[in-house]
Amino acid sequence: MPPESQRDEDIFESQYIDKYLSEYASVSSIVREALPFELIATVGGVIAGIIFSGMTAELEMIPGLLVIYPGVLGLRGNISSTLGSRLGSAIHLGLITDLDRRNPELMNNIYGSLILSVIIAIVLGVLGHYVTLALGFESAGVLKLTLICVISAFTSGIILSIIAALLAIGMFRFGFDPDNVVTPSIATLGDIVSMLMLFISAKLVVML
Repeated sequence: MPPESQRDEDIFESQYIDKYLSEYASVSSIVREALPFELIATVGGVIAGIIFSGMTAELEMIPGLLVIYPGVLGLRGNISSTLGSRLGSAIHLGLITDLDRRNPELMNNIYGSLILSVIIAIVLGVLGHYVTLALGFESAGVLKLTLICVISAFTSGIILSIIAALLAIGMFRFGFDPDNVVTPSIATLGDIVSMLMLFISAKLVVML
C-alpha cells in the first residue's frame, strides 16, 4: 500500500475512534444513557417484590417454592442480560440490523438462551427439592417444583428474548449504545416478568 494511502487510512481510523469515544464511550454519555434505566430498574425490583408478596397462598400450598424463588429471578436475569449484551455486540458489528427471523445470528442467540433456560430450570427444580428437604422442611415434590421452574423460565424467556431484540435494535437506531440500556432494562423486566410467570406457573401446577 502506498504511504499516502496508509496515512489517509490511519487518519480516518483515528477520527473514527475519536468520534466513537466522544459519542458512545464518554463518561457523560454513559451516565446520561444508563442512569434513567438504572432508576427504572430500582422501581422494577420493588414491583417484583410486590408481586411476590401476593403469592402467600401459593407459598403455603407449594412447599419449596420459597427456596426456588431467588434462583428463578437470578436465572432469568443472568441469561436475558447476557442475551442483551450479545445482541448489542452483534448490532455494533453489523451482524444484526433488523428483527429478521432468517438472521442466524439473531435466532441462534435467542434459541441458545431458551435452551439454557430450560436446562438450568430443570437443575434448579431438582436442587430446590433436595435443598428444601435438607433444611428439614416439607417439599411439594421434585416434579412439581421442576415443572414450575421450567414453565416460568421458558415462558419468561420467550417474552424477554423478543423484548431484548426489539430494545437493542431500537436503541441503536435512536443513537443510543445498546450496552448502556439493554442490560439494566432486561434485568428489571426480567424480575417483573419472572415473578408473573412464576405466579402463573404455580397457579397452573396447583390446579393439576
